[in-house]
This record gives sequence, structure tokens and C-alpha cells, in this order.
Amino acid sequence: MMTLDELLASNTALPSIPKIIALLLNELDQDEPDLRKITQLINTDPVLATRLLRLANSAQFQLSNKIGSVTEALALLGLDQVRSLATAAAVAGAFRSIPGMDLHHFWRYSLDVAKLSRVLGGIVRKNQSAAFTAGLIHATGELVIHLGLKKEIEGLDLMVAPLALKRASAERKLLGFTYADVGAGFARSWQFPQATVDALEHQCDPFENDVCEPMAGILHLASWRARAKEANLEQQELIDNFPDVVALTLGIDIDMVLQQDPIDWTSRSEVAIMV
Repeated sequence: MMTLDELLASNTALPSIPKIIALLLNELDQDEPDLRKITQLINTDPVLATRLLRLANSAQFQLSNKIGSVTEALALLGLDQVRSLATAAAVAGAFRSIPGMDLHHFWRYSLDVAKLSRVLGGIVRKNQSAAFTAGLIHATGELVIHLGLKKEIEGLDLMVAPLALKRASAERKLLGFTYADVGAGFARSWQFPQATVDALEHQCDPFENDVCEPMAGILHLASWRARAKEANLEQQELIDNFPDVVALTLGIDIDMVLQQDPIDWTSRSEVAIMV
């Protein structure tokens, strides 16, 4: 069985980030991003520019006049949304075909976790844009595992689906590590912010060894809620399985997560914009 270090060192398991996206994310991480440079970078990537224009002209903005240029789209969306879109483009573009994974289903679920993370991040006064991005990529380790360990996990997929509530514990039992460990290594290799790497690494057990990782706690709650939706849990099952220790540590009660649905669950059209 391949170890975590061996998996992360495997060229077949870890795709590289497209150069334009890498340059764009680097510029967006600057204290004072250069809008002219950002515009030029986006305009050199036809796919990214198309995605940006599709998002700007989507129903959520309800504009009477259509947006026809990257400059106009940037003015409407703002840099936080551009950062989220660029991250989505980077990750989705790297993983075009994964054995054993329905990628449209996976990205729909991931967007739900991102939206939930943004809401919960606001409740606990954390950076909502960073929470959204971390939520969006929180399960990319699952894709890496399916790329690098296809044969090893075929039986596991039949017993515990990739987006099941108990997936992490099942992976740890079989492999000795989880999608969270792999995702952190993946993000580290792409030089994502350390806070994001830490959140990904600790998302399954946010407060292990008395370490407090609030963003990891946000991911834990958001992914639990989205996976519970995928499992079609009834109201009483949601209450019985609620991760109350993590929630209480963050100062979040069950009603904040379950009372009504805190987000508009992702539609197929939203996934189409990303992939």
C-alpha cells in the first residue's frame, strides 16, 4: 500500500497548476493587487475569461445590460469572487477525468460546502472569502486519492461512497491517511496560503492535540451538513449526528446550521460555469 508521502511525491497523482492561473492567484494574494495585470492575465486565458463573463451575466446579478468585457466583469464581481473563480478554475482544470468519480456531482457538493463555509465564517467573524475558497477545495484530496490509488480503493468506494459521512474514518482505517491529509499536501504543493493548508489538514478533527483551528472547524461543520444532505438525512437524524463539540467550540449552535437552509443549494448551471 502506498504511503501518504509516496502518494504526494507521485507525478501522476498531483497535477500541476496552469501557469496563467498560478500567476493570477499570486497577484491576487498581493497586499495591493494590480488590476491592470489581473485584467491582462485573464485576457490571455480564453477559458477563464469566458467563465468570468458567464458569471457576470448569470441570473444572480439580474442586469439589464450584458457584460461584454473582462474589465466590466471585474468591476461588477470584485476581487474576492475573481479569486474564488480562479481557484475553482485551477482545481477543476487540473482534474478533468477521475476514475470512479462523478465530477459534476463532486463540484456541486464542493460548491455547497464553499457556500456553507462562507456563511459560517461570517458567523464566527472569519474571512468569508478565505472560508469560501477553503470550502471549495476541501475535498480535492479525494480526487488525488482516486488518481493515485484507483485499485486500492475500488472496494472502499463500494462500501463507503466518496462523499459519505464516514468516508474519512474509512480511509484512515484502510490507507492510514485521509483526503484531508492529501488535500493539505496538494494545496501546499501549489503554494496556497498556509492558513488554507492548515484548515484542510485539520478539517476532520479540528481540535486534535488541543490545537484550535477555527477555519478547520468551519470546514468540518460545512462538509458535515453538505454530506448529510447527500445522504438525505431526516431532521431527527441531523440532530442525532450533529458535531456538537466542534460547533460549541466555535460558538455555533445547531439552529445556526440547521434552522432553515442557510444557502441556496447549488444548481447544475452553477457547476457548468466552473467546469
